[in-house]
Amino acid sequence: MGCSKWRAAVNFGQLKVQSKLSVLFTMIVLFTYLFYCLNGYCDSLPRPQQFGASPPSPSHLTDLWSSVAPSGSSSSSSSSNMSIANSFGSKKFPQAIIIGVKKGGTRALLEFLRIHPDVRAVGSEPHFFDRFYDKGLDWYRNLMPRTLDGQITMEKTPSYFITKEAPRRVFSMSRRTKLIVVVRDPVTRAVSDYTQTLTKSPGLPSFQNLAFRNITTGLIDTSWSAVRIGIYAKHLENWLRFFPLSRFLFVSGERLVSDPAGEMGRVQDFLGLKRVVTDKHFYFNQTKGFPCLKKPEGSSRPRCLGKSKGRPHPQIPSGVLLRLRDFYRPFNLKFYQMTGHNFGWD
Repeated sequence: MGCSKWRAAVNFGQLKVQSKLSVLFTMIVLFTYLFYCLNGYCDSLPRPQQFGASPPSPSHLTDLWSSVAPSGSSSSSSSSNMSIANSFGSKKFPQAIIIGVKKGGTRALLEFLRIHPDVRAVGSEPHFFDRFYDKGLDWYRNLMPRTLDGQITMEKTPSYFITKEAPRRVFSMSRRTKLIVVVRDPVTRAVSDYTQTLTKSPGLPSFQNLAFRNITTGLIDTSWSAVRIGIYAKHLENWLRFFPLSRFLFVSGERLVSDPAGEMGRVQDFLGLKRVVTDKHFYFNQTKGFPCLKKPEGSSRPRCLGKSKGRPHPQIPSGVLLRLRDFYRPFNLKFYQMTGHNFGWD
């Protein structure tokens, strides 16, 4: 009888130990799961498709942004198509792109924007929509920096503005993309473009030999890229086939030099950002001839653009510049009309 009670006590004790071990093991599993979820790893786990759910129709795939919940709201089941989440944020397609123009001031604009804590941008030009489109959207998204909720992902590639296929390709990614175009007096822009090329190819023919098909008749050669880029109205027509004018912001390259804080205020408003970048961030560099960023805390020197910016232009005969200005005038007037803004180039 005593043995039976002893055995019963031992068995009861073993059950209590097993029960405690089971509870402990369960708690360890739960804490581990919670730890991984809090760090964003749960989002990467495969989820079973809901019973009766049908695959998305092709119409829903035309706009990759349409199925994504706004920042701060609960994400939809397709949000994994848009971002790769982890504890440092997620990689998203850019909500805004600086699409042009070359030698207009795009690098300065991007560097000024990067001061803003809610802007995250790719450093180099991705050239996805003009050169590397065949690599696919996943490749493009992986180039983007990680962003947190409330931050904007951006990139800049000035050649997009003059690339015929670019508007349709950007539209197929997202019809909600905000598009920024930095424009500059097309005559000055052409000379600046030529100056940059001349530093790389010292044996280049003179500006006038490249700008004219026939110097005697004064016929402009629009096949030369330095001239073609400045026909802004023609390139904008291509973009307006896919995007309404409300998706564009046209930044004056001249005002970006003369009043960087004022122009940056417009850009921040367009992007829906607080006006963090103000006149306190700039000073005018007399040597370079354009504004630089004031010295940030902990830095020994102010931030100016590289040596390639602010080069002295070669002397171009005034008659050549006058003929080129006459050529651009009707295109400029049409561009003013299309954008509702007179840039004062004439």
